[in-house]
Amino acid sequence: MNDSDNRMRWTEGDAVHDVRWQSEKGLPPPKKVVIADDTLTADAAYRLTSEGSTFLWRGDYQNAKQLLQALARRAERPVKRKRKKAASQAKLNPDAVNTVEPKAVFNQHRQAQAQRARILDAILIPVSADHAIPLRRPPDVTKACLEVFGTVTDDYVLSLRELLGIISAHEWRKKGVVIPPLKEGAQRLFPHYGVFSPIRGEYVELVAMAPLPPALKVNSLAFDIGTGTGVLAAVLAQRGIEQIIGTDQDPRALACASANIEQLGLGQQIAILNADLFPPEKATLIVCNPPWLPARPSSPIERAIYDLDSMMLKGFLSQLKEHLLPEGEGWLILSDLAEHLQLRSREELLSWIAAAGLRVIEKRDARPNHPKVSDASDPLHHARKAEVTSLWRLAAV
Repeated sequence: MNDSDNRMRWTEGDAVHDVRWQSEKGLPPPKKVVIADDTLTADAAYRLTSEGSTFLWRGDYQNAKQLLQALARRAERPVKRKRKKAASQAKLNPDAVNTVEPKAVFNQHRQAQAQRARILDAILIPVSADHAIPLRRPPDVTKACLEVFGTVTDDYVLSLRELLGIISAHEWRKKGVVIPPLKEGAQRLFPHYGVFSPIRGEYVELVAMAPLPPALKVNSLAFDIGTGTGVLAAVLAQRGIEQIIGTDQDPRALACASANIEQLGLGQQIAILNADLFPPEKATLIVCNPPWLPARPSSPIERAIYDLDSMMLKGFLSQLKEHLLPEGEGWLILSDLAEHLQLRSREELLSWIAAAGLRVIEKRDARPNHPKVSDASDPLHHARKAEVTSLWRLAAV
């Protein structure tokens, strides 16, 4: 996007304003801007957002947060009505539930998420060049915004929802995330904004427990493809592998992984490299935990979950054999949620493995234990309840 396209323009009083538009989601600058303050009611705001308006907030910051919560409740009403109707129909005709394809349910869920996001992104907050909010009762967001945007020279506007995400990420980064498979005393990792936090522990546990290839005794070199926070590279290092190269292309992931590796004291074992999947070398063990759902991500953080057309998964499998040393293994860590949602079949996955000249040595499974597994109100609950995360140990044919 050109800098001229990254500007937000609106008329306020008799003046025309032109300020930098900031959207980590890559959303275009809003066209229909309404100046809003504490007099705006939630019902009026919901009606206007449904018509495409956004609100540049001039009132009390805390009241803007309350309005956002009120909009969230109103945005949820159509979803709740649909769920209630579906539940009633299920009671009248239980067999009809099984006729709805999981893929259709997933697509409807994504559409509902997009509509909800459009409404909740409508409250806009002005921020000064020093990352201060020129409103009543604002929080101090200077450090949080510096971590994400760095030093800036001009004022900007962003959605309140994105700002709250930046504040939340700052707290995660301060407190860190406990990773039980890491050694006691060095169990915390510190995710950065835009880098997926390793809160789903089952895939980390699988990497911590799978038997290492005996060939590592000859060539103790491993790759962690799509390293993110660096969590899997750290687990492999603490398991005794002498050299690990973690790769990623996201600048925030590269910075996050490098910082985590240094604070864990593993800088002598682990190198972080900007690369598209593989380094130029070959390794005895190559680990990859690609995004598990073949769909288009709607924001940078979703790239850890959604991978359009399974491009990363297919790229990893197709190039794995040429990067393995003799007797080496590739570890693919992958949820089967896509299979339960009919977005990808097990047959497709196995065909990609075979076409890449690979064979399956072993498949080790783990059940996810995140909150959505037990959330019956989640429209994808049936698929999540059946989900299994697997570590596929692969070798060249």
